[in-house]
Amino acid sequence: MSHPLTRSFADIRHALLQRQEVALVDVREEAPFAQAHPLFAANIPLSKLEVEVYPRIPRLDTAITVYDNGEGLAQQAAERLVELGYSDVALLQGGLQGWRDAGGELFIDVNVPSKAFGELVEHERHTPSLPAEEVKALLDSKADVVVLDARRFDEYQTMSIPTGISVPGAELVLRARELAPDPATRIIVNCAGRTRSIIGTQSLVNAGLPNPIAALRNGTIGWLLAGQTLEHGQARQFAETGEETRAIARRDAQRVAAKAGVQQATLSDWQRWQAEAGRTTYLFDVRTPQEFEAGHLPGARSTPGGQLVQETDHYASVRGARIVLVDDDCVRANMSASWLAQLGWEVQVLDGVGTSAFSETGPWKPAVPAVPSYEVISPETLADWLAQGDTQVLDFTTSANHVKQHIPGAWWALRADLPQALKKVPAAERYVLTCGSSLLARFAVGQVQALTGKPVFVLRDGTASWLNAGLATHSGEQHLASPRIDRYKRPYEGTDAPREAMQAYLDWEFGLVAQLGRDGTHGFFVI
Repeated sequence: MSHPLTRSFADIRHALLQRQEVALVDVREEAPFAQAHPLFAANIPLSKLEVEVYPRIPRLDTAITVYDNGEGLAQQAAERLVELGYSDVALLQGGLQGWRDAGGELFIDVNVPSKAFGELVEHERHTPSLPAEEVKALLDSKADVVVLDARRFDEYQTMSIPTGISVPGAELVLRARELAPDPATRIIVNCAGRTRSIIGTQSLVNAGLPNPIAALRNGTIGWLLAGQTLEHGQARQFAETGEETRAIARRDAQRVAAKAGVQQATLSDWQRWQAEAGRTTYLFDVRTPQEFEAGHLPGARSTPGGQLVQETDHYASVRGARIVLVDDDCVRANMSASWLAQLGWEVQVLDGVGTSAFSETGPWKPAVPAVPSYEVISPETLADWLAQGDTQVLDFTTSANHVKQHIPGAWWALRADLPQALKKVPAAERYVLTCGSSLLARFAVGQVQALTGKPVFVLRDGTASWLNAGLATHSGEQHLASPRIDRYKRPYEGTDAPREAMQAYLDWEFGLVAQLGRDGTHGFFVI
């Protein structure tokens, strides 16, 4: 692929406006991606391409356009995609700079389509919200109020509003009536910043709940900026929903979905679409991960609905594709679908799927390409080799996982940065590759062999097997062979974000509606 096809900013813009399928892929790491990218760019780093691309771009003849910012990653990614079987791969003309020079709008941060849409919803519907000081006064006065946290459970556990209950976004319409059975009870929905609390609050308003409902303005960020204290390690969750409440929620959700133009489909429709040429169809199960693991449709991916609406670009990386949603009560699927339809997607909800069709069990397993043969070793063998001192361990997990704990002496490296990274790693007689499970490490074997000329092995089942064997680990940043750019630190993450960063994040969110207007390709509408 010395002279690959190119596509221009004008080509991509035209396809977006025509509602054609667009897979515009930024192959840089997440931190540089978050500094500047087009609205509908999907971030699939070259480092993780093989383990992410098949589920995110499932059709091999999808028109894929890859770009970087002059780092030389896009050309490598294009070649690798062709090796993986993709038949229509092009480079973005001029890369990121070419987009900018052509007058293309650039966005910062991650999951921008969803966040910009959330701002548009509030702008158009005047979604009710209360400032942190008012919410705290209500809680302090023991008012009749319930706080529902719309984030993932692990985010809720990290930090939460006092008294808050974890009800991830897609569960709100199904669960809220049981958590606030008295119509006089005030419901307050929160997330970390703005998007999920706006979407969650508006979901309850759209579904017609009789209660007074408001978003916690600016979420946990707003709470901290008001000088108030968050709780940590909480575990309050919604309980099972009674059949009567479920029936009411089902009726409400179907009405909202119909208003947004959501279509209903059958299992045989899904089977037909799976085989359709020239059209990408995703099948997402929007129930909780626990329900998914207990039984799901073959071919479905577990994407709890609130996160799917928040991170649509991560799951459905082909803009303009068809999205099919499934659950077992049509509440969560219809509510999630109502938002995806407003986000400009063609959405179908599988109707009348009996639980007998949920014949697969266990967690979702992504399709990954085959790898050339490689030699695996046990944790015990690795421990012996390390004691002899002639072995280097290369760790391809996330930098956060590596810093938290790693095999003693292991060097953390980004696959896309290997030629540079290996210059920092003392030479050895042999190299052992690992990551959390060794799924990603296997794909680096050939590259490390070519760069070092030494034997290369893979740790069986990755660092997890080392931990299971009860062997010692180290923590810290002393062995980083690559820069820690694999993840963008979100300003609302953790408990130590500086006030300026939190305020700047809110200011940026407020500016997104104007950016959408300048970009002009979004196709969003608000019911």
